[in-house]
Amino acid sequence: MRNVQQVSTVTPIRPLLRREKSTRLTATRVHSLSCGHRQRDVSDPEKRGLVLRLEPSGSKTYLFRYKWRGQQVRLSIGPHPQWKLAEARDQADEFRKLLKQGIDPRAGRRPRLPPVPSVGTDGEAADPHSVKALAAEFMLRFVTPNRKRPEYVKRILDVEVLSRWPKRDARSIKPRDVIELLDAIVDRGARTTANRTAAILSQMFRFGIQRQTVESSPVQLLYKPGGKERPRNRALDDGELAALLASLDEVMARAPQTASATRIALHTACRRSELGLARWRDVTLDGNAPLWRIPAENSKTGVECLVPLAPAAIAEFRQLKKRADRSQWVFPAASGNGAADPKLLTRSLARHMKALAKHKVAAFTIHDLRRTVRTGLARLKVPPHIAERVLNHAQPGIVATYDVHAYVDEKREALEQWAAHLTSLEK
Repeated sequence: MRNVQQVSTVTPIRPLLRREKSTRLTATRVHSLSCGHRQRDVSDPEKRGLVLRLEPSGSKTYLFRYKWRGQQVRLSIGPHPQWKLAEARDQADEFRKLLKQGIDPRAGRRPRLPPVPSVGTDGEAADPHSVKALAAEFMLRFVTPNRKRPEYVKRILDVEVLSRWPKRDARSIKPRDVIELLDAIVDRGARTTANRTAAILSQMFRFGIQRQTVESSPVQLLYKPGGKERPRNRALDDGELAALLASLDEVMARAPQTASATRIALHTACRRSELGLARWRDVTLDGNAPLWRIPAENSKTGVECLVPLAPAAIAEFRQLKKRADRSQWVFPAASGNGAADPKLLTRSLARHMKALAKHKVAAFTIHDLRRTVRTGLARLKVPPHIAERVLNHAQPGIVATYDVHAYVDEKREALEQWAAHLTSLEK
């Protein structure tokens, strides 16, 4: 019998809580029920005490409702869809049996942890104690709920870990196995990837200890396997900027979207992911205050950012609009209805570095353009707190809590100064 993962504390019934009329629950109905804007409970008439709680956040949780010594109690069974309706009913039966024996379900038999997922990150069957199963559970229960972009962790696990330990039992992994895995990554020159892999492995095995999948962690490192990482300090100087702007269309004649993306990044200091995931509904090109809205879900800081657009950026967006045709995405995928993978922009830009070098422009990345803009704004005497907001950097401590001003006008003035400087370099 599958038991609950955690037992909640007592939660008194709220007099204003909306409770729907009892209607037979089925697996299909549970899946299709809409959560709405208010918390509400849906009772299961086939199983006394069983309730499905619907939250405005979209979560659905099975509860067991009962009375103990005159006090109404709701006991958490588990979330849908991790818990199936039949399993929740079985658990309610167990709680009801305890009540008949005069035992409060909260003090009864302690629950077991839910079983390890039976599939790995690739969807294939996995032994419950395998590294593949541990990675799948780690992704499901820790990474996905807590990381904004869990796909990065999944890629590290798939490419760097599971490819080397495809059928290994997680309990059999020793510190030497970890060292050899990380050494192989370092030996191919991917030192930063080695550091990231070490951190993810350490986190995953600590998670495994908590979930009682393994007893100890084999990740016992005294220092980063890839060594100390030096932050990049690449910024284009005025000479390189002038050469880049003059040669961009010629060098990228066969990649006009990459040329447009480069100019937009240079005029907005945007991140690669923000540009790659941009939608036309968030871009306003007409009127007196052209603006690009970067929604919170696309922003690294998790905060919406309003980016004023200079004429040069507007011109590039208009060119992209023509190429995008009817797509909702500024950079549509070559096939399908989604957005293009932002990494494709990096690869396209990298392919043109040799050609740009002939124009005396050293290699750079999209992120280097952000650093270039920030450096340029400092030279133009733009106040630091405005320049930082142009880059949509997270604000420290109490400033982030109390200063919610969008600074759109101030950012527009700063970016117009920067655009004027770039224009002067083209002459």
